[in-house]
Order: sequence, then structure tokens, then C-alpha cells
Amino acid sequence: MPAPTATRGKAAHRLAPPPARGPAPPRGAFGRSLRRNLTAHGFLIGAVICFAVFSWYPMVREFLLAFQKTESGDTVWVGLDNLRTVFNDPAFWQAWRNTLLFTVLALVFGFAVPFVTAVVINEFRQGQSYLRLLVYLPVMLPPVASVLLFKYLYDPGYGLLNELLGFLHLPEQQWLQDPDLSMLSVVIAATWMNMGGATLIYLAALQGIPGELYEAAELDGAGLFRKIWHVTIPQTRLILSLMLLMQVIATMQVFVEPFLLTGGAGPEGSTTTVVYLIYQYAFNFNNYGAAAALGLMLLVLLAGFSAAYVKLSRAEDE
Repeated sequence: MPAPTATRGKAAHRLAPPPARGPAPPRGAFGRSLRRNLTAHGFLIGAVICFAVFSWYPMVREFLLAFQKTESGDTVWVGLDNLRTVFNDPAFWQAWRNTLLFTVLALVFGFAVPFVTAVVINEFRQGQSYLRLLVYLPVMLPPVASVLLFKYLYDPGYGLLNELLGFLHLPEQQWLQDPDLSMLSVVIAATWMNMGGATLIYLAALQGIPGELYEAAELDGAGLFRKIWHVTIPQTRLILSLMLLMQVIATMQVFVEPFLLTGGAGPEGSTTTVVYLIYQYAFNFNNYGAAAALGLMLLVLLAGFSAAYVKLSRAEDE
């Protein structure tokens, strides 16, 4: 009798279900996560290397060159001699005056015109895509092609602008040859060449404003200008502040437009900018130390302006 009992016990043991276990981890999940993280870190490391090589290293190199001088292949430290050379250059103060003048004029035209253009386009219910393309088209053109176009417009002999003035029985102008008009002519060309991107940014911000705000303003009897002043500008204040900061930084570094339109210096040095003076020091005078010193001044000025502007903006928000 004991044998059958033992047999039945073994059979029951064999038929018993295995003990319950927790859910098994998905096969290969750790490997996929590791590969995904390695890919992300690889892209991140690549971006950091690009910034280090093309942005950070030139800044560090410029800082070192500002206090060095190379003669006969030997580099020596000269302290503040490069700064003194730049300060004693008669073109130094003229370049700063021209750069500040360009910045002010560019803010009047290049900051206001794109915003007004975006407001006008936003009022259209149809055809906005074609208008956006039309506004952004100058940005897609090569700068040289745009400059050649404006050289044709400004030509004192057969230029379209002088033809228009003659048709209106107005005196013709020497747009790029007159020291009083050359900088304004450069600003107009630069505004047309670069306003497309800013206009699209403003337009995107305008389309994010709730329509109920405009409806409430209309119920209060607000006209177009009051709606812009009390609704549009407050709702786009952040974008306007950011674009103002970027506009100042970009215009203080202007180089392409005056260099291509007036040869850089312009009549009586009227379009000589700080960046063009840096170009002259480096490639015309082979004085890389002075060029680096002037570039360092511009860097410090723009960094100080940016820090002050951000601090004032935060104080206003608080």
C-alpha cells in the first residue's frame, strides 16, 4: 500500500503548477535605452564640439590676441599697447559714431517696419501665405544680388529712384556718394534685405493673441490704433523685447551692407563702422592685435548692454 501512495505523491508533484513569479522585464529594453541615450549624448557632444571650435575658441583667442603682438613670427605680450593704438586712431571715434547712427536708424526702420507689416498682413483673412512668401523673399536672395539691386536703384545716372524723382520734378540725389545720405541709404537697403524674418516672428506672435481681447476692445469703442496700443503691443511685449535686443546686437555688428554698397568707408568715411575698422586692422594693416582689441571692446559693450537690458526687463516684470 505505501508504494501507490508514493507514486500518487510524485504524480501530484509533477502536475502542480510552478510558483507564481513577477512579470519578466521586456527583453532588450536596457539595450534599447542605452543605445538611445548614447545617440542623444553623441549629438550633444557633437554640438558642444562645434560650439567649442567655432565659437568659444575664437573668443578666447581674440582675448589673448588683444594683449599680444606678432613681429617677424614672434609673439610677445604688449599689455595695453593695442588698446592705445586703437584709441589714438582718428577713425576710431568716427566708426563708433557711424555704428551708433546706423543702430538708431535701423531701430527706427528695421524695428518698426517689420512690426507694422506683420500687423497689416494679420488683418488679411485670405492670401496670408502669399504675403508671407513675398515678405520673406528678400531674405532668400543672396546678399550680393540684393546689393546689386540697390546699387542699380541708387545709381545717380540711370537709377530708378532718381528717375522717380525726375518724374515728380524733384531734384536728383547722390544716394551713395553724398555723406549726408549714404548711411540712410545703407539702412534702407539693410531693412529691406533683413526684415522678412522679423516680420514672420511678429506675425506668429500676433496670431497667438486671443480674438476675444479684440472683441472686448471693439465693444469698448476702441479704434485700430487703440487696439494696437492696448492689446497688440502688451500681448507681444516679450517678443518685442527679445527682438529689440537682437536688433541692437545685430546692427552694432553691421558689415556686409556698407562694405558691398559703399566699399566700407563710404564718402568721407560716412559709413565706416566698428566691424569694418576691425576688418581694416586685420586684413589691410595686418595688425591682428589691434583688430582683436577693438573686437574685445565691442564684445564687452554688447555683453554689458545685454546684461543691463535683461536686468531692467526682469525688474519691470516684477
